[in-house]
Amino acid sequence: IFNLNSHEKIVLFFCIVIVGAAFSSCHHLMFTFFIYSCVLFSWSFLEITTNGKYNDSIQAYAAGAVEAALTSQLIYKHWMNTLMDYCGPFTSQSGYCERLKAFITVNLQWVQEQIETQPTSIYWYQVRLALLQLKGLEDSYNDDLTFPTGSFSLNPFGFLLFQLGGDLEDLESALNKSSQTRPLGSGSCSALIKLLPNNKELLVSHDTWNNYQSMLRIMKKYIFAFNASPSGNNFPLPGGTQAFSSYPGSIFSGDDFYILSSGLVTLETTIGNNNPALWKYVQPKGTVMEWLRNIVANRLASNGKEWAEIFSKYNSGTYNNQWMIVDYKHFTPGKTDIKEKLLVVLEQIPGLIVYTDKTEELLKKGYWASYNIPYYVEIFNASGCNELVEKFGPWFSLDQNPRAQIFRRNQTAVTDVDSMICLMRYNNFKEDPLSKCEGCNPPENGENAISARSDLNPANGTYPFGALRQRSHGGTDMKMTSYEMFRDYGMVAVSGPTWDQVPPFQWSTSPYTDLLHMGHPDIWAFKPVKVTWTP
Repeated sequence: IFNLNSHEKIVLFFCIVIVGAAFSSCHHLMFTFFIYSCVLFSWSFLEITTNGKYNDSIQAYAAGAVEAALTSQLIYKHWMNTLMDYCGPFTSQSGYCERLKAFITVNLQWVQEQIETQPTSIYWYQVRLALLQLKGLEDSYNDDLTFPTGSFSLNPFGFLLFQLGGDLEDLESALNKSSQTRPLGSGSCSALIKLLPNNKELLVSHDTWNNYQSMLRIMKKYIFAFNASPSGNNFPLPGGTQAFSSYPGSIFSGDDFYILSSGLVTLETTIGNNNPALWKYVQPKGTVMEWLRNIVANRLASNGKEWAEIFSKYNSGTYNNQWMIVDYKHFTPGKTDIKEKLLVVLEQIPGLIVYTDKTEELLKKGYWASYNIPYYVEIFNASGCNELVEKFGPWFSLDQNPRAQIFRRNQTAVTDVDSMICLMRYNNFKEDPLSKCEGCNPPENGENAISARSDLNPANGTYPFGALRQRSHGGTDMKMTSYEMFRDYGMVAVSGPTWDQVPPFQWSTSPYTDLLHMGHPDIWAFKPVKVTWTP
């Protein structure tokens, strides 16, 4: 927009008005489609393509603006369900909220300073484009489309909160919030990378674990024609095309599960941090929040090592996860002499990131499982997991955690896509001895499964720590891709808590009828859907 003359600006904004009118004229039809897809599959679907004839800044801002125009009703409902009371005017956490607002404001100011003082940086260029996309989303939703011509700001308690969901879990601890959102031991996702016999196929799957109010979901595909560099040398982004599971109002996955044009599939499970001494590394200056580092790494990296290097910059110490970066460029069905570069595993905690190539271990074991326990000894000990094992026993250990044992036992039964789905939706806690909980009464526990159903634990039970009690929490989806599917950004996905071996979740008969769940179906009994995109 900086290079447009006054006539071109008039034409551009006239086009925006026409697009707005088009959205208005098909408003009913547009949202009938989204609601209809939600009723059938509990997924909405969104695909956005930008035009490389326009400069990157306009593309980014417009991408956000169009997304808000198409999904505003879902955004409103998701905000009401998940964020309405977070640091609102009637919060009982006013001291924490003041500290959080100050932290976010200072962090955004520092990020803007880096963008302005390093105009040739590839890294900061992509940070700016991501923030512009978010700015377009928020402006469009608020019906205030004004393209920023210089530096710009974001509302700390606006749609930025949608992006900060994972970061907030750790900011609450670092900024001394009196009541924590995440109870001790709370799992957040299961993941499995599985090589079929003789390497005939490589399957990659992920279950999100979340609170049940979060289950308004959008499957998204972004095709962004941005340059990788601010120099405008027409060097395209390696990860310019992305397919991922997501949420209304979010410009990244948050789960996280991505299929990228670079040939990478990136996914994570949360490992958290239980060592209070590390929170000193969570600072507003010198750091980039995890959601932004995630976006930049996905866009710029061409391989697993590059992804880890880019992501490791400016570690915020928030949303601390184990990341798995699968590079399908180094996989050929039936080829067994793979040596390296197929799998890189990275773990982050405040002040420390460790990553190595784990291809050899994947090939030796035939699978890589991830279940919220750190793999690297250095991370495990520094994050306080060793102390949790001493206090609560093997539930917090890498090898004896219930999911570790279930994955180890059941992964041998995975022979195709259907059996992979079956394992990732597995929860037979009433009968499976590996789901028993020492110190719990009753001993059977719905948290101790590949796809949790914490809502099925008795409210009057006794539990050694918070993660095992009854909660409106569990595995809220399943996504998986394969060598055959990923090349077309395809996947198989199921939304909602598992109901394979347990009853479907139903709001009206659950203990949580008083929780706001606008736009949700009452009963969650959806089957897998194969996600395909416009060719």
